[in-house]
Amino acid sequence: MKRPKSKQFRKQKRLSELQEIELLDSWIESHKPDSGSNPLSLPPPPPGVQDAASLPPYAGSTKFDQLPISNRTKDGLRDAKYVRMTDIQRASLPHSLCGRDILGAAKTGSGKTLAFLIPVLEKLYRERWGPEDGVGSIIVSPTRELAGQLFDVLKVVGKYHNFSAGLLIGGRKDVDLEKQSVNDLNILVCTPGRLLQHMDETPNFDCSQLKVLVLDEADRILDVGFKKSLNAIISQLPKHRQTMLFSATQTKSVQDLARLSLKDPEYVSVHEESVTATPNRLQQTAMSVPLEQKLDMLWSFIRTHLKSRILVFLSSCKQVKFVYEAFKKLRPGIPLKCLHGRMKQEKRMGIYSEFCEKRSVLFSTDVASRGLDFNKAVDWVVQVDCPEDVASYIHRVGRTARYLSGGRSILFLMPSEMKMLEKLKAAKIPLELVKANEKRFQPVSGLLSALLVKYPNIQYLAQRAFITYLRSIHIQKDKEIFDVMKLPVDDFSASFGLPMTPKIRFLNQKIKSKIISEESLPHEPENAVGKSELKVSTETLMVNDSKQDEENDLLLTDDDADEAQPKANELEDVMYVFLFVLENCYPKIVYALFSVGIVIV
Repeated sequence: MKRPKSKQFRKQKRLSELQEIELLDSWIESHKPDSGSNPLSLPPPPPGVQDAASLPPYAGSTKFDQLPISNRTKDGLRDAKYVRMTDIQRASLPHSLCGRDILGAAKTGSGKTLAFLIPVLEKLYRERWGPEDGVGSIIVSPTRELAGQLFDVLKVVGKYHNFSAGLLIGGRKDVDLEKQSVNDLNILVCTPGRLLQHMDETPNFDCSQLKVLVLDEADRILDVGFKKSLNAIISQLPKHRQTMLFSATQTKSVQDLARLSLKDPEYVSVHEESVTATPNRLQQTAMSVPLEQKLDMLWSFIRTHLKSRILVFLSSCKQVKFVYEAFKKLRPGIPLKCLHGRMKQEKRMGIYSEFCEKRSVLFSTDVASRGLDFNKAVDWVVQVDCPEDVASYIHRVGRTARYLSGGRSILFLMPSEMKMLEKLKAAKIPLELVKANEKRFQPVSGLLSALLVKYPNIQYLAQRAFITYLRSIHIQKDKEIFDVMKLPVDDFSASFGLPMTPKIRFLNQKIKSKIISEESLPHEPENAVGKSELKVSTETLMVNDSKQDEENDLLLTDDDADEAQPKANELEDVMYVFLFVLENCYPKIVYALFSVGIVIV
């Protein structure tokens, strides 16, 4: 039985902690780096000088034990085998330990997590924060997986501290249990939605004493998708606090910084002058692939890389579901997994863990592109669909070649998307354009056709994937690269194994305006070459100009339904809502209806 610690021992421990805190405060204040200075340009402390009592300069330090941080944090770092600092840690920690606001930008896999976790632990330690003090720090992450990963690192590095910490993320059923304990937590690692839920619903939830706010993957959190939630969160936080923003692609927007009440932030961008914007050990290639050959090329790639861990990015959940289910039936010779935002949290975390441990192929949406560290497990990143911008590309390929490991990536670009190649190269991304090895090319479209006949549920998924891909192109902002009117829709449908091209309820206004503009032009001779790049017929793409959720796009059974029966639209809208709920709540019923010929996708 463990002998209880005496009252005298506890008193001595408190005194030693007070002395350490006084020493750390004095050390930080006496050698505070100048605002705007770059610690990377300063020489490291003299060899052998690591005694805190001598108060050596710490700006320019290369090891964690040379920093003015508590012994508890040093012990946690030592146990986790963190000894030498990365560039982003060397550049930001001397400023953040002083309490300054930080804008940190560094390549993916460069150690940004410790760059903000250490200041959080140290700030609360020097403030002598305890359970009765409530929430002292909030760390906000855009995705559940990344939040869980941050929480795991916090538990390892901060295990010798006495702070209480909690993980607040959506997709879990224990929200009532969270409400009972959230007011006793000192450090919250959370997603924006769940944090806002507690702010609105949890009685006496108080963040008025908050000391540190951290936004990881800040550019994503500051984006339009999180704008409403973030504004509501910020409005309930004190303005006098330390704020740190970290990402691989950082914002300098005055408007964004004003929203967060940043005070003269230190902009730390350690790779801004780097030759490349991506990890140096990453080999990046691009390949021109026609839309109708994308699945053939993906299948061929998987079949020729059966001993690799491959992360495949697709643009929508429906595509991920279809490709995963179809390829699983075809058995490529390597385990397959899928990850997307519609999955329950426990299943998502389980798949993430399995992929880290075993050689396999993981089909994913961009939910896996932000911050996730696969423990150096990813050999290849394959981008089947073009990223929406340069920042998305950087985050996707950043899942491999992390820290000191190597990795490879390949990007499939349609001929109409080759402008993206120019934008990537302009952003200092070294991409090599390569050609496919025709000897290893293995078409899969014929196999998919037979598969869809045998499995009606997969045919249903194929139709949904087809529609959501076209919608994803339609809603893209950069029309110089993404133009749905240039796509060979019929060939694309055939490549999925579909016997007929589905009819779609959007793009009506676009098509009508194109027809009107063509009719207003002088008529060309019938034998004119290259009359139009438009390969989408007005009978194929039908209407709905609203930018609703992808689930609201339904197949029509009558080409002229919208024009001939305007009064029926109200009834149709009710039916669409009903089918949307039915599909999400009772997918097996939908599959059964589909299998007997009732097409309701």
